[in-house]
Amino acid sequence: MPGTVHLVGAGPGDAGLMTARSLELIARADAILHDRLIPAGALDAARPDAELIYVGKQGGGAAVPQSETIARMVELARAGCTVVRLKGGDPFVFGRGGEEALALAQAGVPFEVVPGVTAGIAGPAYAGIPVTHRDRSSAVALITGHEDPEKPDSALDWAALAVFPGTLVFYMGLATLPRIAERLIAHGRPAEQPAAVIERATLPGQRTVSAPLGEIAACAREAGIGGPALTVIGAVTELREELRWLERRPLFQRSVAVTRAGAQASGLAARLRELGATVIEAPAIRIVPLAGEAPDLARYDLLCLTSANGVRLLFERLAQAGRDARALAGTRVAAIGPGTAHALREHGVIADVVPQRALAESLVEALVELPVERALIARAREGRDVLGEALRARGAEVDELALYETVVEQLAEAVREAARGADYVTFASASAARSFFTALGGEGRSLSGPRLVSIGPITTAALREHGLEPHVEAARHDVDGLVEALLEDSRA
Repeated sequence: MPGTVHLVGAGPGDAGLMTARSLELIARADAILHDRLIPAGALDAARPDAELIYVGKQGGGAAVPQSETIARMVELARAGCTVVRLKGGDPFVFGRGGEEALALAQAGVPFEVVPGVTAGIAGPAYAGIPVTHRDRSSAVALITGHEDPEKPDSALDWAALAVFPGTLVFYMGLATLPRIAERLIAHGRPAEQPAAVIERATLPGQRTVSAPLGEIAACAREAGIGGPALTVIGAVTELREELRWLERRPLFQRSVAVTRAGAQASGLAARLRELGATVIEAPAIRIVPLAGEAPDLARYDLLCLTSANGVRLLFERLAQAGRDARALAGTRVAAIGPGTAHALREHGVIADVVPQRALAESLVEALVELPVERALIARAREGRDVLGEALRARGAEVDELALYETVVEQLAEAVREAARGADYVTFASASAARSFFTALGGEGRSLSGPRLVSIGPITTAALREHGLEPHVEAARHDVDGLVEALLEDSRA
């Protein structure tokens, strides 16, 4: 039996606009043929054994012939594979999805079309331009600004477009924008009609230039607007000044490098993106779980957890042994700070002791009046021993359980370059700080461009080991505190 080819729209660029169905199919696919303009991270959910095949095209650059792409889809489907043809935007809106569907139908290959959010609607929305508005435009036309070069004449009726009673949205027309404006004006579209060009719509670094139709091409050129870009023409573009919601986010057009381990970085990165930042994920460390048995927690009257990673890995060991949160019954639980306490709550455990400052010294102070005879500290292999030494000094018997170690993650040159050019670099742990500068090598000491943001005193001390003084240190030593400190600094 042949497999099915799914023609899937990945949306205009913001990964948050991908549909649930697109993510479901990516996770199931045996093979994924993808374009250049799919969102960053769109393939993260693909199976490790899935075949990922690039079939993109770039103006003026290398391109995979359309016939070759179609032949590959047919071949894979006839071999019984579940195939995803992943395209930026919507497959049937200037995506050649119609051609591909016809070819599949003629080859007798089953297919499904999964619509995606098209850039011509989403891009203006992100720029604060509604393509329709009951008082300004009751219709919208989506038009390609880059027709098939093999056609002898334009298929566009410029006279009809000039008098179209609504909004015109041109895709891929930046290079031909002067000619587009000239033709519309020549056929009666007012030269003073409002227009806008949107660069990198819905993506980090989105920019918008507004001007009358007669001046828009020159204004876009003077602003250095590049592709991919959309052009919107019509009265609705006047609403942009009131509705440009994205540009009012506090970190809009600020770039922030996140050095946390990959698994943890996503939460911080998502928070920063919601605030408008362009996020550079530069995971300087990788968390490596250590093998071992689940501890017998009933032997201890105190369990201390020093990180969210420790919480996660402790419960993984318990689960492997067929146990759960009930294994902590009768044992007091101490968390080093609010972030670790939150990780415990996700497993149904409320910590008995949580200092406001996420420091071992603060946890020692918080435990000073708590009688402790036998304690277990679950931690990283290379963690500080401040807590263990303090409890032993009070006469407690202390065992330490190493659940993981952190190792330096190699960073690609493009990531290192982007981090060096960022507005901010964030450090959420001392190990991330040390590993980041190890990854940068000798370049770390000359990190003079970005402002450095530390989550707390221990991380600050690690930065100082490299001869660098952080510009910002969070007052509250968790991710929320880190974000608040960065926001406050950005307003200064």
